[in-house]
Amino acid sequence: MTAIIEATGLAKYYRDVKALDGLNLTVPEGTILGLLGPNGAGKTTAVNILTTLIRPNAGSATVAGADILKQPGKVRKRIGLSGQFAAVDENLTGFENLDMIGRLYRLGRNNARVRARELLDRFDLTEAGDRPVKTYSGGMRRRLDLAGAIVAEPPVLFLDEPTTGLDPRSRTEMWGVIRDLVGRGTTLLLTTQYLEEADQLADDIVVIDHGKEIAHGTADELKAMIGGERVEVTVTSVDTIAGARDILARFSGGEVQVNERSRKLIASMSGGSEEFRHVLRDLEDAGITVYDVGMRRPTLDDVFLTLTGHAGENAETPEAVEVTS
Repeated sequence: MTAIIEATGLAKYYRDVKALDGLNLTVPEGTILGLLGPNGAGKTTAVNILTTLIRPNAGSATVAGADILKQPGKVRKRIGLSGQFAAVDENLTGFENLDMIGRLYRLGRNNARVRARELLDRFDLTEAGDRPVKTYSGGMRRRLDLAGAIVAEPPVLFLDEPTTGLDPRSRTEMWGVIRDLVGRGTTLLLTTQYLEEADQLADDIVVIDHGKEIAHGTADELKAMIGGERVEVTVTSVDTIAGARDILARFSGGEVQVNERSRKLIASMSGGSEEFRHVLRDLEDAGITVYDVGMRRPTLDDVFLTLTGHAGENAETPEAVEVTS
């Protein structure tokens, strides 16, 4: 399958901070690559470099056949970008925003107007199309912003945390929009902090932390890296947490995670239902009363915490935008 985005050794430094440190990416045509990581991991930096908004200190990349350093103008003609914050004019209507973008792309007056109405319908914004954007909900603004990114029907689309701040219903609606875009042949690079989002949408996932790739594979392949099931036990009393931890530790091949506030313990196990029965028996024999207990397969959350050892609460490194010529 032909790679439509290819990057080798991308690096970006801000004084002593390495925002990117030798990142490699390959995105086949017609697929979604999920770039997954916490705040400060380097996701936005990677997007800004690949969309020619900033120049890397090292490395190279091509997007839709154009070199980001030697042919930035060609790259911009072949991509769409929807950033972390909706780039729409609140005082204009939805139609006026899309019409303006179409004219900036030199579609011509009539074609721009037709395209604007077409996209309003496609993104379920027809009824709100002639209202000022300042009356839109957060989900509506995100959909309008995404519509603006594909006015010129680019073959490659960059979505930088497209569902951040949306409620669960709006997030699910946005997922449907994204799937529709790929179904029509668009190639996507999607950055996200949401493990479920990458699991739902991405054909391939690159996990980055501190500007470096720390894992790469499909959602199932990443989950298989840490193997086994997860046993979750919630005890009724804080006084029994230590005893429950000791029991889980006997069966677990790794560390037992403990949340004293919720009285929940989580441990990985590879022995399946038979081992699970032994855990229940030992808890009962020890006189530990359980409020809730269950066994589940590992999620991408488990993978990320295992790989990075943290939940990623660092703030994103401030990034000056230096548009290349």
